[in-house]
Amino acid sequence: MQEQQNAKAPQSTNELAVRREKLQALVDAGNNPYEITKFDITHSSVEIKEAFEARESELAESGEQFIVRIGGRMVSRRIMGKASFAHIDDGEGKIQLYVARDALGEEVYASFKKWDVGDILGIEGFVFRTKTGEISIHATSATLLSKSLLPLPEKFHGLTNLEQRYRQRYVDLIVNPEVKETFIKRSKILTLIRRYLDGKGFLEVDTPILVPLEIGASARPFKTHHNTLDIPMYLRIETELYLKRLIVGGMNRVYEVGRIFRNEGMDQKHNPEFTTIELYQAYTDYYGMMDLVEELYKMLAKEVCGSTTITYQGNEIDLSHWERLTMVEAVKKYAGVDYNDWETDEMARECAKAHHVEVPEDATCGTVLIEFFDAFVEDKLIQPTFIYDYPVENSPLAKRKPTDPRFTERFEYFINCTEFGNAFSELNDPIDQKARFESQVEKKRQEEPECNAEVDYDYVTALEYGMPPTGGLGFGVDRLVMLLTDSASIRDVLLFPTMKPEN
Repeated sequence: MQEQQNAKAPQSTNELAVRREKLQALVDAGNNPYEITKFDITHSSVEIKEAFEARESELAESGEQFIVRIGGRMVSRRIMGKASFAHIDDGEGKIQLYVARDALGEEVYASFKKWDVGDILGIEGFVFRTKTGEISIHATSATLLSKSLLPLPEKFHGLTNLEQRYRQRYVDLIVNPEVKETFIKRSKILTLIRRYLDGKGFLEVDTPILVPLEIGASARPFKTHHNTLDIPMYLRIETELYLKRLIVGGMNRVYEVGRIFRNEGMDQKHNPEFTTIELYQAYTDYYGMMDLVEELYKMLAKEVCGSTTITYQGNEIDLSHWERLTMVEAVKKYAGVDYNDWETDEMARECAKAHHVEVPEDATCGTVLIEFFDAFVEDKLIQPTFIYDYPVENSPLAKRKPTDPRFTERFEYFINCTEFGNAFSELNDPIDQKARFESQVEKKRQEEPECNAEVDYDYVTALEYGMPPTGGLGFGVDRLVMLLTDSASIRDVLLFPTMKPEN
């Protein structure tokens, strides 16, 4: 409890007052730091250290000074009479400052001693190495660029309360360098994915976030209202149907990095708004999507983690090896139950009852298979695994298998007992698609009478113009970032996760 209190309120009322008094004194003296609009920077902290390492011998021989200008937040300070040491963090790293009265002048040095940890400074000086071997900047001028009216969390307790860290991510990023590193990796992952897909001939596109109808999918949307058109509108729960319209239009390889919104529960793997990547490729199928996933994940692991073998929450994951099992094979392997033994839906339901698997009274063989998978298989899939050939009952957008129309050409892939992505050989039969949409909407209306679910008949019309055989894939960016940064919660990889207001 004490740590939480320190994290939430690390400052005293007196300290707040003192900082504001210091600011007022600066304003009264005509030195309002907030009026400064610019400070020219020559190097980052990392560049300074690298350049000095490379030139140190040359500078010592020539007697030349390596002059730099740097801006950043003062994160520590040690005043020692006529000279002081401090550290400045410029967002890329920290570097030590040596601040002496003789170099700055008595007036500026006196001002420096009144500045606070957390203040933003502009420093000019020359680089040298201290007796202890630390590369530092000997300041020849110092400017207060912005006053920090709130102190940073106390050094040894830090910002430890998780909820407060999520609420005040700006402080979290200042005091916890590993947090910033996670988000730097997130940005790198997105850059690498775009580079990979662009290199495969995919075109990045944008599709509507506000959509005019609630489709029959199980996800619940956020609803709003368009005043000019006087119609209800919904925040999208997927990007799929618009992207496949583009396949119809002849854009044969498209993808979107899309923000998705679902008005549902929140836990370690779910946030109401999250990021997905959906991609569609004409003239391929779900096997083509499997190959793409394998290649993409291997590349990302090597580039981000340095190896295809990574550690996630204590489990060693080998992203260079992927198992492929049909859902029927997986249930037989882990539950000891063979779907092919069920000659009727009644036999399937009896099997479920014998294995204490709850299913609806009218469950079909396909529905029972799905429930067996959930009960016995998913929590065994630690290593990367494709589970494919899903029952048609829960795959309204996937193409039926020509050799067995009870199943669809669909897969999901699992890592560390978690589903990471979903892919189909896309359904391009407009008559079948219309019937499945109508059945889906009718079922949702029965389950949720208050919903406004409708069939997207315009999408059916698009299919009637003809869509080539197409492979489609969707995966969550946030879960992927969790995996590659060993983060336990989705909130750890979202800069500003959804939070209940404090008051």
